[in-house]
Amino acid sequence: MTDITDRPALLAAIVALAEAGGDIVWRHFTAGCAVMHKSDESPVTAADRDAEAAILAGLAVVAPTIPVVAEEQAAAGDIPAVADAFFLVDPLDGTKEFVRRGDDFTVNIALVERGVPTMGVVYAPARDTLYWGDVAQDAAWTAARAPGGPRGTAQLIRVRTCGGKPCAVASKSHAMPGLDEWLDAGGVSERVAVGSSLKFALVACGEADVYPRTGPTMEWDTAAGDAVLRAAGGRTLDVDGAPFTYGKPGYRNAGFVATGGYQPAPLRPYLR
Repeated sequence: MTDITDRPALLAAIVALAEAGGDIVWRHFTAGCAVMHKSDESPVTAADRDAEAAILAGLAVVAPTIPVVAEEQAAAGDIPAVADAFFLVDPLDGTKEFVRRGDDFTVNIALVERGVPTMGVVYAPARDTLYWGDVAQDAAWTAARAPGGPRGTAQLIRVRTCGGKPCAVASKSHAMPGLDEWLDAGGVSERVAVGSSLKFALVACGEADVYPRTGPTMEWDTAAGDAVLRAAGGRTLDVDGAPFTYGKPGYRNAGFVATGGYQPAPLRPYLR
């Protein structure tokens, strides 16, 4: 068991669990697996379920007193009561990308404390890349790690200062009404398309300046990447420019703006 006050040990534990989950996802990716659909018609595979089961089993050992809200359990109606601290788990963010045989899918684990994602790990097995961070340590890292292999040397990451034309990172698979107008008004001319929680990671690494999202998401989609971004010196704001919080009813997100050194205008005037 890992005490939540021993933050380096807890972070190391959830990084290892994300790696284990990513290895499971990768085995299914290379072997191929059947695609099913949930009640909302979103796809789900054995990779989602097997990776989630492994992560939940690991969290029960390393942090048994902290509740876990996980995507597939939530879809089945199993949502625990949470207190000041809880985990959010998305065992396979970007299932559509996974099914299409793309590489923009990730495994995500986050710790939320008093509504703030304070610790998180994002593993992209098809990209051989791992990101993790802890807001309390004011530090975030990335490392290379091929599925089933050793982790490479950790490198500190930090958001960049936006001194020129800002670069936005956007979703590959979601049209967002009002977004073009917001980007044009903010002078954002360069855009990079990428899927899943990797959008947060690109801002955290200083490869992009801002990630706006006008449409709905779930908290387990965003919390891990958001935690890494905040640990790297970034912020995530709601559509009115206030701090973006977690533990909302149904764990549903409205629009948000994740940013590094770029100072964004509120999104709300552009929503329709």
